[in-house]
Amino acid sequence: MKDSAYWITNARLETGYQYENGAAAATRAANFHLLIENGTIMSIVPAKDPLQSDFPKKDAKNLLVLPSFIEKHCHLDKTLVGDSWRACRPVANRIERCNLEKDLLPTLSTTTKERAEALLNILQKAGSTHVRTHVDIYPEAGLKNLRSVQEALATYEGRLSHEIVAFPQHGLLRTKSKDLVREALREGANLVGGVDPAIIDGDIEASLQQMMDIAVEANVDIDLHLHDPGHLGIFTIRRLAALTQEAGWQGRVAVSHAYGLGEVSLTEALDVADMLAEVGISIITSVPIDGPMPNIELLRKKGVNVAVGCDNIFDSWSPFGNGDILERASRLAERFNWVDERSLAQTLGFITGGKTPLDKEGKRIWPAIGDEASMVFVEASCSAEAVARRSKRQAVMYKGKIVSGEL
Repeated sequence: MKDSAYWITNARLETGYQYENGAAAATRAANFHLLIENGTIMSIVPAKDPLQSDFPKKDAKNLLVLPSFIEKHCHLDKTLVGDSWRACRPVANRIERCNLEKDLLPTLSTTTKERAEALLNILQKAGSTHVRTHVDIYPEAGLKNLRSVQEALATYEGRLSHEIVAFPQHGLLRTKSKDLVREALREGANLVGGVDPAIIDGDIEASLQQMMDIAVEANVDIDLHLHDPGHLGIFTIRRLAALTQEAGWQGRVAVSHAYGLGEVSLTEALDVADMLAEVGISIITSVPIDGPMPNIELLRKKGVNVAVGCDNIFDSWSPFGNGDILERASRLAERFNWVDERSLAQTLGFITGGKTPLDKEGKRIWPAIGDEASMVFVEASCSAEAVARRSKRQAVMYKGKIVSGEL
């Protein structure tokens, strides 16, 4: 054992479901000691058993331990967090909104780096140890947004992991940003983005093909923002799926929002879900309070990978949002009426990359020996309660290091 080894004592872990009439009525839990070494869980010992080694100890004081969270969709370069309060100005359409934002951001008294750091602090306190951020790439800004976000993320080195999407918010074709996006990928962005090929770019086929060409050329994944409604959105998804298959990019493409999936018949939604599962296209939802959104329950049953992200967090697009991804998962459960013990517990998987303490049958599958020690310590009896009640996070750990709060 090395000097970095220590025990987390009296940590509450879920151990299974209690059943009544065949349904999970409650979640059983017990206290355990976890041995952490070099950022990895090396041993899990019932709290009633004596410890066999005299390493330093951190007392979890009966707090529930959950896998740390993933913020799958945010915009560190857009946020107004850390700047003065302002509500949103009305606009006629999405292009007007983009132009308003483009004019506003350079006039703020705070820097992009300062605001991005302020938002990262909020995300981490809420339990996120991985962040996917989109960064706007357009001619007027060049790569300034990217560099500022990279500087902000550098201050969180060793505290969280991240992905950066080179995101042509103003239109890949419309602003002729292909070469800028390519440059952003060479300068450290990890994915290529796109937005509304029909309404923003005005050419579905050319926009999707150019985005795919850039992805294949740079060997990066894709995250397309698709707000386009109904059958227009469905047509776009079908073309993206075809291009994904042609390029051999299965499992490397995500569609954020995909509102159109919530505006077509059940028969068509089922057909599209089968297609998404076959080519490995993921769906990322921000769980709007009202309005259309994909039928997440249907997608999950069909084997489509689904994740949740906060998206806009106090910016030119929305004065709302607090960066609490657990709250967004709770909203998802509420919207789909997932109110029983098992459904609430499984909702956690949408913000952890699929990790849940218990599988659907109630067998404990997390944590396991060898797992990365990235965890959230929560004031709750079980994950179902944490989701439903949006329980307080007392501490957040990333690879064995407490990065927010304290034990």
